[in-house]
Amino acid sequence: MKKQIFMYFLAIALIMAISTKLPALNAWAQLPIPNNPLPEMLKRVIPAVVNISTRIRLTHKENPLFKDPFYRELFDMSDKSLEWEIQNLGSGVVIDASKGYVITNHHVIDKADQITVTLQDNRSYDATVIGSDPNTEIALIKIKTGKLVELPKGNSDTLQVGDIVVAIGSPFGLGQTVTSGIISALGRSSLGIEGYEDFIQTDASINPGNSGGALVNLQGELIGINTAIVGPNGSNVGIGFAIPINMANHVVKQIIQYGNIQRGQIGIQIQNITPDLARTFNIKQQQGAIISGVIPGSPADKAGLKKGDIVIAMNGQPIDTSTRLSNSIALMRVGDKVDLHISRDGQEKTIKTRIAKTDNNAELGNQY
Repeated sequence: MKKQIFMYFLAIALIMAISTKLPALNAWAQLPIPNNPLPEMLKRVIPAVVNISTRIRLTHKENPLFKDPFYRELFDMSDKSLEWEIQNLGSGVVIDASKGYVITNHHVIDKADQITVTLQDNRSYDATVIGSDPNTEIALIKIKTGKLVELPKGNSDTLQVGDIVVAIGSPFGLGQTVTSGIISALGRSSLGIEGYEDFIQTDASINPGNSGGALVNLQGELIGINTAIVGPNGSNVGIGFAIPINMANHVVKQIIQYGNIQRGQIGIQIQNITPDLARTFNIKQQQGAIISGVIPGSPADKAGLKKGDIVIAMNGQPIDTSTRLSNSIALMRVGDKVDLHISRDGQEKTIKTRIAKTDNNAELGNQY
């Protein structure tokens, strides 16, 4: 009986407590709910994202079937009518409406004999390649039309994990598709996808055909170029990667100026700081890139850099890994000045040098 009386008074107390809050709750319930900002933003952005289809013509001798002696006996190897073609699909982003410049991935247009760009309103144009860089997976193509919408560029250096992003492209050839998510990680590297990697990782769905499409922020600014996914059989499992727009901008500027990438070096070999290296060189520094070798006669050698120096900043930007340093060097032009802030024997100093031209501009190694 006492328990029932206690529960009765407890219920009354709860009702009175809630009733005192009702005005506040009612006021909160009547507050206007902000409108979804995405539809209006996407109206401005989507016209700048295009579909790209390519055709690659191959001779009959390049057909894998003709490597089989059985097929070689069935067909005349000199018959040119047996030529065949491969069709690929991808996406792209208009970055300069006045000049018709469209940015996409290198693998989308690689070896293509014909490139067709289709706009949101279904207008289609043949495109020409201005230049392409397989090491960063960036390509620039051009179409001739006076009615284009370009996408404004954001600053990928200011991105943070947790930022809301939207991916736009044409997955599986379905046409314009929009997915949303957040930035899951920044500075992803060592994936073996590209030569120079500094990926934005996102859980916004990216699928085959999205390559070259846009990753935008809530302001509708281009912050990345969608380029790769990680998942079984190439399907999306919530791990997608985009090239930061600041990296893409560096590549595009060189393509426009030179038609290719004038990639140089200062003549150092670098590694991450591992526990073994830290013990060997008696290093207390936990972040940075350690110089494991200096090429004789190189700009680095002439500037006074030495094996064992730890690069902790380049041109005022912090260097936390060897990947960060190699990417920073790779994105500079031949002749550009480089200020390396280093730690040597516990003392910090700045060494100045310049990017020099390398004889082998296409191949990558551990020399930068």
